[in-house]
Amino acid sequence: DVEMEYMFSTWFDVGFLDLRRISWDSPASLIEKLIKYEAVHDIKSWADVKNRLDSDRRCYGFFHPRLPDVPLIFVEVALVDAMASSIMPLLDESADASDLNKATTAIFYSISNTQVGLRGVSFGDSLIKRVVETLKDEFPKLKAFATLSPIPGFRSWLAKNAAGLLEQLGDKERTALGRAVGYEPPGAGHFLSAAEGALALPDKSPVRLMLLHCAAHYLGQASSDGKPVDPVARFHLGNGARIERLNWAADPSPKGLKQSYGLMVNYLYDLKRLDKYRDQFAQGKIPASGSIEDLYI
Repeated sequence: DVEMEYMFSTWFDVGFLDLRRISWDSPASLIEKLIKYEAVHDIKSWADVKNRLDSDRRCYGFFHPRLPDVPLIFVEVALVDAMASSIMPLLDESADASDLNKATTAIFYSISNTQVGLRGVSFGDSLIKRVVETLKDEFPKLKAFATLSPIPGFRSWLAKNAAGLLEQLGDKERTALGRAVGYEPPGAGHFLSAAEGALALPDKSPVRLMLLHCAAHYLGQASSDGKPVDPVARFHLGNGARIERLNWAADPSPKGLKQSYGLMVNYLYDLKRLDKYRDQFAQGKIPASGSIEDLYI
């Protein structure tokens, strides 16, 4: 209830929390917590978790003094030379570690809460701020801070809203899509059926383009109570990020296909514009790059 949530938010105030790096040299019992609580990309083995704690990675968690062995929330970061467009290289256990001297970009690719009872207490915004400060101190050459994020509600949302989006298409786009799916005019069922084979769609496929249009609309224009319907978008945009780029086939795993036809999104944390974007978001305007806005239907 509200009283209990207030008590927890006071007891777990971020001012009382310690930010600690979790590395391969951390106690095995702590690393096991990462395996257990990872919520975005399941950790499949010790080799998998070792890859995520390699020299070109960083993992940080917030710890409470009364719970020193359990991170309340943790974030996994990849240090790379460009904005990541696919999760697969980041999870590739056989890949060599990146050259840290060439790293210009920090990619936040997983944020996991470990305590179900603390869901009403927000740690994530403070965690990202603290981690950015820590990374800047350790790696002064870093110029960009961004996420590679899932779009967890997109596919289920599209199943309910495809018909309305198709009605907003112009004649030219509707005709091209109809020819691609074999039905003119194309109905929602025809489009969604064609989208089942998303990974096999060629670059210029009208079905692929329509999926990108729909995903941009879902992230930047679909709202509930004035906020994005997507929970991940709500979190990052509320922290001052902007929607930067959609990435096709970025997560071809069964989970990625089930959630979003394999699409992932980058949210950019432009350190000079965080307050500006946060204010825009509070006023009901979704900060987005030009490439995202060009995809709006």
